[in-house]
Order: sequence, then C-alpha cells, then structure tokens
Amino acid sequence: MFHRNPFSSFWRLALASFAALLLGACAANNYPPAPQKITQGAYHYKVGAGDTLNVNVWRNPDLSMSIQVRPDGRISTPLAADVQAAGKTPGEIAKEVEERLSKYVRDPVVSVVVTGFHGPYSQQIRIVGQAVRPIAIPYRENMTLLDVMIAAGGLTEFADGNAAVLERHGKTYSIKLGNLLKRGEMSANVPVEPGDVIIIPQSMF
Repeated sequence: MFHRNPFSSFWRLALASFAALLLGACAANNYPPAPQKITQGAYHYKVGAGDTLNVNVWRNPDLSMSIQVRPDGRISTPLAADVQAAGKTPGEIAKEVEERLSKYVRDPVVSVVVTGFHGPYSQQIRIVGQAVRPIAIPYRENMTLLDVMIAAGGLTEFADGNAAVLERHGKTYSIKLGNLLKRGEMSANVPVEPGDVIIIPQSMF
C-alpha cells in the first residue's frame, strides 16, 4: 500500500509559494523607468488650504494683513470676504481682491505673497510605505527624487528600495531608490512632478 509523505507535500507547497513570490516580485519590477525629464511646462505655485498669505494693499495699511487660508480654501480680508484662494496663484488671488476692493477704493493695487507653504493636495508629493517618515510635502520647482527622500528621512531597514514605484497621471514607473540612496547612483535621481505618489514596498527577505 502506497503511503503519501506529508513532508514531501509540505516542501512542494513551500517551493510553489516561494516561486509565486519570486514571480510576483519580478512582475512588480516590470514597469518602465521613471522619465529623466519632466513633461509639464512652466511651474506656477498654487495656494492650498493652510497656506499663510501676506495681502498688501498699496497705500492702505488698514486693508493689508497676514491671513491663513481656511480649510474651505477661502480667505476674508477687510471689504473682501470669502475670496477663493485654494487652487489659484498668488497673482490670481491679488486680482480677485482688487476687483472686490474697486467698489470701495479707487484703483486699488494688491500684492499677495505666500509666507507659509502647504499647497493643494493635487500638487503635493506623497511618500508611502517603507520610508522613515511617510509624508506629503508641497512640490517645489525643480524638485527631484533625492529631495523628496531626504524630506522623508530615507528608507527603513526593511525597505526594498529598488522595487519602489512612482505613480503619475495614472501611470506606474519603476524607481531605484536603493541604488540612489545606498550606492549614490545619481543616474537614479529623476525629477518629480506635482501630484506624484512614491510607493516603497517591504523587502521579502
């Protein structure tokens, strides 16, 4: 009578599982590399909720003030209530305030300067997974992958940096964070764009 060896079945199952994990890891790295050049045009900062703005009305100090953008994305200044600020450039906000003030002030000249930066969610860079500090940071012009990872504190000891991916406009790209941060390979340093999401998986070994 034939007796089935339970240990043999166990090892076959273990080997099959291991092979599946390897295949999954290989598949995860089959994304194209992240572009070495950004595709967007000239960058203009857009204000987000939580930003601090310095609104200055020329020759009207009583109408000038420093103000924080509310969670609903609006600001209120003297004679200009509930001005939509989030999603607009400082110049666009200044123009809107000028239009509101023109009803009360002759030829108002307004300038808006951002003194505290958060930016809208659509323009933040998000780092999730095995970063020392998974965070969202405001995009800055000419920002690179290295800048983002410095802000995130680098990789954890469990990170598989070379299996990390970058999500951009519905597309997925591979990024070699291990080569960049541990080997100093600057060829792995690529530009980032507003709204990028960096996902860092955990190493299986």
